[in-house]
Amino acid sequence: MVTDDLLICGAGPAGRALAHRALAHGLSVTIVDPHPRRRWTATYAAWADELPPWVAPEAVGATVDRPIVWAQHRIELDRRYVVFDTARLQDSLDLPGARLLQDSVTEIVPAARHRHDGLDLPSVRLASGSVLAAGRVIDARGVARSPGLAEQTAFGVIVDRARLPEPETYFMDWRADNGAEPDAPRSFLYAVPLDDERVLLEETCLAGLPALDQRTLHDRLTHRLRSRGITLTGTEPVERVRFPVHGGRPNARTFGAAGAFTHPATGYSVATSLRMADAVVAGESLWQGRARAVHLLRRAGLRALLALPPADLPLFFDAFFSLPLESQRAYLSGRDDLRGTAAAMMSLFAAVPWRLRCTLATAVALPRRGTPDA
Repeated sequence: MVTDDLLICGAGPAGRALAHRALAHGLSVTIVDPHPRRRWTATYAAWADELPPWVAPEAVGATVDRPIVWAQHRIELDRRYVVFDTARLQDSLDLPGARLLQDSVTEIVPAARHRHDGLDLPSVRLASGSVLAAGRVIDARGVARSPGLAEQTAFGVIVDRARLPEPETYFMDWRADNGAEPDAPRSFLYAVPLDDERVLLEETCLAGLPALDQRTLHDRLTHRLRSRGITLTGTEPVERVRFPVHGGRPNARTFGAAGAFTHPATGYSVATSLRMADAVVAGESLWQGRARAVHLLRRAGLRALLALPPADLPLFFDAFFSLPLESQRAYLSGRDDLRGTAAAMMSLFAAVPWRLRCTLATAVALPRRGTPDA
């Protein structure tokens, strides 16, 4: 049994960011993961104002000053958006001196369960049979898929910028040119630069229970791009996305998606993990009253989103992104901004038509069977 200051379960972006910052503060660190050196392939992005100052500049592959939302009409967002260079982000979170173990954690044992043997430290049991203890054990393994969890799904292709008839960056493009029936579950186009030469074009189901499948998203993306004069050759690099947009346990022993960092309305968690890493290393509590209350409000927001008729989603997002920027920022990024989050939700409620207010209010107050928290 080897004892370190910090033992992290999981070597994804959250776990690696936490380990990187712990090492920077002089802690000894062990990371346990079935594939601790696996290269990341997903695309990660964030609002620029969410990032801590220690993030390496080279980790950012592209910056967009004014991304666009197209719901019922075109809206330019006055908020800088960054898309990470995934490989460089991973490399920038270097781990000098950390111990990386290729193994699976089968159980995390709290310190209280060890007190009978005098150890009084948390530990993990591994698939190999080993037991490791540390001053702190933090679970950063993400959230496992479950039929009861709403998911985000997406199918995307990477193309040369020169192939695009319009160079705009779409944070969300809800225009109805993807071939879907009017009453079918909605999806939008996410179109962002990866660098100076490449663009990711991704048909995205923001949240579904169940979410749209990859075949449907592939067909919709192909139809949408063809309608805009872009024909795919079939040789383009592909990205497939599927993960729960809620779940996780908000406590001091979990981090990243496992620690309920995923925003239920966007699916984003990486920026929060980067921003909160130093606080966790310092032993600060991330889940005091206001943060817990915001977490509950965001889950209520997810229920409202899932309850909306598909045809009304563009109207809903048109109203949201027409709110003042500070209201948008509070809801999307203010994880402990209770006043701002509540005010943004009330402003949005007032901005949507009367016919939607009953749906939203009922979903928030009275979860229907099959929705989160029901």
